[in-house]
Amino acid sequence: MIAAAIGVTAVAAVTSVWTAQAGQPAGGAPRAGVSSGHTAPKAATVSAGIAHASDGGAHAVNITIDDGPDPAWTPQVLQLLRANGVKATFCMVGPQAQAHPELVRQVVAAGHRLCDHTVSHDTTMDKKSEAYQSQQILGAERQITQASGGVRPMYYRAPGGAFTPYSRHLAASHGMRPLGWNVDSKDFERPGTDAIVATVKRELPNGPTILFHDAGGDRSQTVAALRVLLPWLKQQGYSFGFPVR
Repeated sequence: MIAAAIGVTAVAAVTSVWTAQAGQPAGGAPRAGVSSGHTAPKAATVSAGIAHASDGGAHAVNITIDDGPDPAWTPQVLQLLRANGVKATFCMVGPQAQAHPELVRQVVAAGHRLCDHTVSHDTTMDKKSEAYQSQQILGAERQITQASGGVRPMYYRAPGGAFTPYSRHLAASHGMRPLGWNVDSKDFERPGTDAIVATVKRELPNGPTILFHDAGGDRSQTVAALRVLLPWLKQQGYSFGFPVR
């Protein structure tokens, strides 16, 4: 039941204004009566199912980092990943990528993967029209691809898990596998480094994809938790993979 669950993140962002609020569960049907500007999905090039598994096998984990890039925190996260020999998936908000293209290119150059996390980080996307969902997803895809120098996102993560059948198929038709998570570190709430570490260790049996954040406020606790968790995971015999495509 847990591997099938998407998880909920307590975060919302509207462009540069960030406020914590409860996330929305995955699912939800798109509204009827779509306005002009709607982009219909093409034939899917990857699965439209929400990914939770790791391509590294049964004893691998996927480190996923949301909401950046951020000039204060993303470089620190990248340094820790490099020091531990870990590759991760960065789920970027389009305007953040556009504002910090040098960080997007550093992420790509280090061998990490990109993920589309929409334009406005609207956790109520599953209640909005298909035209709006299309603008949010495809707009961020363009912004991230431009910032990266032409490297396209490989995944799409709905803010707060607010997927719809339409958004999943639209993302898949653009080569972006919908990406869920199994372990919400709760780092966005800044509960303390020890609490973040304890949450990840406790929830790890739920599945391999772990959710962290490198933007949306002070992420010093996330950095400190990763400093503990990355070597600990290696000591437990885990390898590091990417979400399945």
